[in-house]
Amino acid sequence: MMKTWQLDFYRSPVQDTSGQTLWELLICDPTHTFEYTATCPQSGANAHWLATQIQLAASNNLPDIIQVFRPQTLSLIQAAAQNLNIRLEPIRHTLALKRWLQAKQYPLVLDQPPPIPLPENLWGEGWRFATLPAGELVDVFAERPIPILSIPEFLQPINWGLPSTVPIPGVVIYGGRKSMALARWLEAAQPAALNYIPGEPHGLILEAGLVDRWILATFTDADVVAAAKTYQQRQQQSRGLHFLLVQPDDSGMTYSGFWLLCLDVVSKYI
Repeated sequence: MMKTWQLDFYRSPVQDTSGQTLWELLICDPTHTFEYTATCPQSGANAHWLATQIQLAASNNLPDIIQVFRPQTLSLIQAAAQNLNIRLEPIRHTLALKRWLQAKQYPLVLDQPPPIPLPENLWGEGWRFATLPAGELVDVFAERPIPILSIPEFLQPINWGLPSTVPIPGVVIYGGRKSMALARWLEAAQPAALNYIPGEPHGLILEAGLVDRWILATFTDADVVAAAKTYQQRQQQSRGLHFLLVQPDDSGMTYSGFWLLCLDVVSKYI
């Protein structure tokens, strides 16, 4: 079994006795049955110190994967991981680590760029909101031949204790001839969440990568706005779980890509 750690290395809200800024290293596994902490002055926060601490935490049993959610220190952690032959995985959903940071009352808000439009050459023929019962969601898509399929085990409704009848909301995009090109682009962008943002116009914002944001759709039609509000309400009922499905058309015969997503773990749903 692959050994995975979640790691954060950043400026600590706590200073040393002389008032100097400290950097704090926090490491845990996805179940938070293991944790390791260390601090150093800001002047000593480098890849060599970090690699040494990872070795100390591992006790000769290094992890296979280190997950990181904070983009500011990604390159520093990557340098340390490369020195130790550990694969780095940038990912927003470091649940155990973020809960730990919340418990320590450490700030989790990351600077986010304004959303930018989806490349015009990728947009398909249309889209709609949809729902599937929690009890059917995984089986419906896991058993179908879908070229790009992302259903992480930790996001599966059964592992969130959701009743099988709870509706899981989602968005279906009909890509037409561009369906596979759009699905491949999404795969590279690493979808994390799909949020409804009210305004003039209203919009659907794709949260991807660590902090990337893309305008997936804008709309003003009253019926679509009502459906978007229902979608948002259902996200609350599903504790933030939702999905994105890309298919060529509405025949239900072929699919290009499916992603099971969730709102960021710093939200009230988790």
